[in-house]
Order: sequence, then structure tokens, then C-alpha cells
Amino acid sequence: MHLLTVYSHPFTDRYPAAVMNAFHEPFRAAGHTIDVLDLHREDFDPRFTPEDHAHFWGGPIPDEIAAMHRRVEDADRMAFVFPVYWWGMPAMMKGWIERVFTVGWAYQYGKGVEDRGKQPLTSLLGNIPTTLIGIGGSSRRTYDRYGYDDAMRTQIDVGTFAYCGVTDVTRHLIYDVEGEHNSPIRQDGLNQAAEIGRDFLAPDRVIRNVKEEHLRRRAG
Repeated sequence: MHLLTVYSHPFTDRYPAAVMNAFHEPFRAAGHTIDVLDLHREDFDPRFTPEDHAHFWGGPIPDEIAAMHRRVEDADRMAFVFPVYWWGMPAMMKGWIERVFTVGWAYQYGKGVEDRGKQPLTSLLGNIPTTLIGIGGSSRRTYDRYGYDDAMRTQIDVGTFAYCGVTDVTRHLIYDVEGEHNSPIRQDGLNQAAEIGRDFLAPDRVIRNVKEEHLRRRAG
């Protein structure tokens, strides 16, 4: 099995990196391969460029984006590990999705650009099992009180991944990790990350459909 992990944090010696490493431990122990796409280390530019805009309207794919496509296509599993900023992904990671999940590769309307707004959506990404691990400074109670968890599910799980055909998505939040007084919680978070990795590897894991689950919840 080959795992692609997209990681967004400016440091490799802080807690988010420790979470990623703990998540990877079961993969390494089982002899699987891992491609860590560290957006900061690789100096990925998250800004939507004129070349990206031209491709959106039918022009050629920028070379660096085509290279990212190949890394996704090579993956049997995908993971996204990130600190939660303003109740969502960091700008670097969101920019990666905006640039890499391109029309004609991740989704398409009708037969091409000319059918945008006229024909139904076709999701083009294969249903690559995907897990999201967000590291949050706030408590679970805060997320529950304001509905941030539901908002992230709507925007990211359904509005981004399921939109492109990736419906087998699991999302996890590691809460309350700020400050030395939360050191025991941070250790629990590392244990949680390793357990997420084991579950994600399990041959009997249940395949989810986050879009159907989301619509059932909204229907009450």
C-alpha cells in the first residue's frame, strides 16, 4: 500500500509533525510506503496563478500541478494532517486543493469548459480512502457549542472531497493541545493518531460515504 500524506505546518519538530509521525507508525511497521508532501518544505505556492486560471478555462495544466496529479494518482490512501486555523485548513493546504483539484481531472461539467453551468457535474477522482487529522487548540465543547465540526464537515468532507468523488472520508480532531498544562492531552493525541493509522490500514475497515451520511443528518 502506498500512502500520500499532505502536511501543512512551518515546522517539522513541533506537535503537528509528532501527530503525523504517530499516524505513520502503523504504516511503517507494516512495510507500506509513504510519500510525505510537506507543503512548506517543498515551497509549494498556494496562490492561484494566471496559468491556473488559463487551465480552468481550457488551457494546459501547469507542470507543477501535473506533477502533483501524479502523486495523487500513485496513492492507495490519502491523509491530510494540519493545525486547525480559523476553523478550517491552513491557507497553504487550501491553496493546494484549489490548484491541484483541477477541472478535467478532479471534476467536470458535461464534456468540458463549454458545458460549465449547463450540464451536470461529473466527479472524476477515484474514491481514494482519505483521512483528515486536524490539530485544534480549542476544546471539544467549543466545537460542539458553535457547530464548527459540522461546518468543517460540510465545507471540507462533502464540499471538497465528495464533490470530486472521494466519499470514503474519515475526519478526526485532536482537541485542546495548547499550553504545557495540556501535555497529558497531547500524549493522548499521539496515541489517538496511531490508532487512526491502525484503523485506516485495517482490511476490514468500513467504507464510508460522507455525502450520503451528511444528507441523512440534514434530513433529520
